Amino acid sequence: MEILQQETGWSSVQLLNLLILIMVSSGVFGFLYELLFYRIDEGRWIKRGSTFGPWIPIYVFGGAAYTFFVYPFKNNPLLVFGLCVLVSGVMEYATGWVLDKVFHLRLWDYNNEIWNFGNINGYICLRSVVFFGMSGLLLIYIVIPILIYVMNRIDPGILTIVCRILAIAFIVDCILYKIIKRR
Repeated sequence: MEILQQETGWSSVQLLNLLILIMVSSGVFGFLYELLFYRIDEGRWIKRGSTFGPWIPIYVFGGAAYTFFVYPFKNNPLLVFGLCVLVSGVMEYATGWVLDKVFHLRLWDYNNEIWNFGNINGYICLRSVVFFGMSGLLLIYIVIPILIYVMNRIDPGILTIVCRILAIAFIVDCILYKIIKRR
């Protein structure tokens, strides 16, 4: 976030608001991507994810990871793409493995999908990480600049309230989903 602070001159509160918007945008993007992908893959609409809301947690945290680990290299698009592929691959594999081996929960399995070339134990596949690499380019070069532009035109107090509501909604959604799904 240091580079974003240098670029914008924003306070810690404004940078936190930006991070929240990046995370929520990434989560909603992931929700829409999976909704459309599984419509094509299985021929029907399937609500994916482990929340009630229109966001998928791994994409939420992926957006944060791209912001912290990839954005500092934004002056090199090829490196940005490669780092997004690497970050998403490591994150998806590690999350899938932990969910499977520790919690006996399989939220995705590329063994059962079309276009699963480069599949590693069903946790990741080449198609997914290449798509996430392209999505990272979209986030770094289009979404973040748009968010900065919009944030510069909204009252910071109102923006802070909206961002806190979004963050609380996401956290409460994750907690409630886990509580209700255990029953």
